[in-house]
Amino acid sequence: MRYYFHTADGSRDRDTTGTELPNLNAARKQAIMFAGECMAFDPDILSDHHDFRVEVTDKRDMILFTIITLAVNAPSTGTT
Repeated sequence: MRYYFHTADGSRDRDTTGTELPNLNAARKQAIMFAGECMAFDPDILSDHHDFRVEVTDKRDMILFTIITLAVNAPSTGTT
């Protein structure tokens, strides 16, 4: 089955080619690795105000699942 890996980080970048994979579990693993590669290539993709998503769809453009990465700043404890 062909899966499409769209990215969203404030704007959406559509995958128009897709990737042929044997099943949904393989697509989930591919999406996780793809998200990691995107963040390794461009660490600024995760800003304080936006999450980074990889939305995986089928050929009908139905979202099958979404990988969401979010950076959350912890409040300062006031210690050094």
